[in-house]
Amino acid sequence: MSAKQASGQVAREGLWHDAERCYRAVASRDSRFDGQFIVAVKTTRIYCRPSCPAVTPKAANVRFYPTAAAAQAGGFRACRRCLPDAVPGSPDWNLRADLAARAMRLIADGMVEREGVPGLARRLGYSERHLGRVLTTELGAGPLALARAHRAHSARLLIELSSLPLTDVAFAAGFSSVRQFNDTVREVFARTPSELRALAAGRRDRSPMAGTGEGTKLTLRLPFRPPLDASGLLRFFADRAVPGVEAVEDGIYARTLRLPHGPAVIRLTPCDEHIRAELWLADVRDLGSAVTRARRLLDLDADPEAVTSVLGADPLLSGAVTATPGVRVPGAVDGTELLVRAMLGQQISVAAARTAAARLTDALGEKQEGTFTTKRSPLHRLFPTAEAVAEHGRDVLRGPRRRIDYLCEAAAALASGEIEVHVGRDPHELRADLLRLRGVGPWTADYVVMRLLGAPDVLLTDDLVVQKGAASLGILDLGEHARAWRPWRSYAGMYLWRNA
Repeated sequence: MSAKQASGQVAREGLWHDAERCYRAVASRDSRFDGQFIVAVKTTRIYCRPSCPAVTPKAANVRFYPTAAAAQAGGFRACRRCLPDAVPGSPDWNLRADLAARAMRLIADGMVEREGVPGLARRLGYSERHLGRVLTTELGAGPLALARAHRAHSARLLIELSSLPLTDVAFAAGFSSVRQFNDTVREVFARTPSELRALAAGRRDRSPMAGTGEGTKLTLRLPFRPPLDASGLLRFFADRAVPGVEAVEDGIYARTLRLPHGPAVIRLTPCDEHIRAELWLADVRDLGSAVTRARRLLDLDADPEAVTSVLGADPLLSGAVTATPGVRVPGAVDGTELLVRAMLGQQISVAAARTAAARLTDALGEKQEGTFTTKRSPLHRLFPTAEAVAEHGRDVLRGPRRRIDYLCEAAAALASGEIEVHVGRDPHELRADLLRLRGVGPWTADYVVMRLLGAPDVLLTDDLVVQKGAASLGILDLGEHARAWRPWRSYAGMYLWRNA
C-alpha cells in the first residue's frame, strides 16, 4: 500500500463504528468525545452529544452516527438541552486525507451553498455520483444532507445571536426559500425560528465592536477540547502579525478576512473552556466560512489527549509535552495569503518576513471602508489578492530579483487557476503542485500543507529552528527518531520550535 493510500485509510472505520466504546463514553458523559460521534435515542427520536447531561439511555435504545447530518437523515432531531451541533468538530477531518474528509472541510466552508454539489465535486476532482456514494457510505449522508446540517447550524446562530429579520436569516444561512428554512429548523430543533429567537433573546450580546462601517456584528463561543495552549498560539501569531491586517494585544488576536461574499473582521479571545469570537461581517452569508476558518486557524478540532498519548511516551520529548499541554498547530485562513507569506519568509528572519508582508499589504492590499481595532492597532487592510501580487509585486517587493520573480510567478499561477490552494486539496497532490513552482522547495510546500490543511503528520526536518530544538533535547537523528511520533509529527514540530 502506498503512503497516500495508507494516510487515506487512517481512522477510516471511525470511532462511531465501535458501539461498545461509544456507549462507555456516553455513560461517563465524557466531553472529550463531543464532536467525534453522535448518539441517537430510538425511543425519543432525539440525537445528542456524548456528554449530554440527560439520563443515560439503555444500550439497546441507542444508535451512533458520525455526523449530525446522518442522525437527521435517520429521522432524529437535535437535543434542546445539549445542542449537539455546538461542539468541536471531529479531528478525523484533519487526520484523514481521503475524499470524505476533504469534502467535509469544503462543506464546512460553505462550498455547497456557493457552488452547489457540482461545484463541490469539481473542486474535489470526482463525479457527483461517486462523491455521493462515498459520503453516504463513509458518513451516513450525502453532500446535500451534510450541507443542510451545516445550514441549520448557521441558521440557529443567526436566529439566536443577531437581530436580522428571519426572512433575511433564511437566505443568509443558504436556504433557497423561507419555507425550506422554516421546515428545516422545525425538523432539526423541534421549534420554529420565532420560538428559537424568543428563547435566546436574553442571551444575545448587544455590545458594539469598536469601529465604523456597515455590516453585522455577532459574538459567539467556539468550543474546543481542553487543554489549549492559547499563549503559544498568540505568541506565534504576534511574531508574524502584519500591521493593518492582524494584531495581537492583551491576549486577543484580531484580523481582517477576505471571505467569498465580502470582507470581515474577527476578534478571538481565549477563555477557559471556549474561544470568544466577535465577528463583523459585510455579508452574513459568510458566517459559516468565518467560523470554520477561525476554528482551523486555532486548530480547535484537535484531540490533545491523542497527541499527548503518543508524544508523551517519548522520554526525550515527554518533559516538553508535560510542561506545555495542549499545543496546537497554527492554521491559516486563506491559501493564497499563506503561500505568498511563506515564500516571502524563505531564508530570512521572521521579523524581516513580516516587514516584507507589511510593505506588500500597504501597497497592494484593499483598504477597508471601516476601521476596526483591538485597542491600539487599526485593522484597515485585506491581504493582497493573487492577481494584485502577480501584476504589481515586482514594483513593490525588494530583494533578489530572482526571488521576486518566483513569487510573482506563483501568484500568477494562483490567479489563473493553474494551481488551486484550498482546504479540499489532497495533501500529496497539493505538495506536488507546489513543488512544480519555481522557488518553492520542500520546506515551503510542507509548511503550506501543514498549516492550510491542518495536516497533523508533517515534520519540517530541514527547518533550522526545529533542528536546534531537537538537538537541545538530545535528539541526534531527527528523521529516524520522529518515526515514533506518527501520526502527530506536526505537533512534535511545534514542541521543538518552542524548545528552541
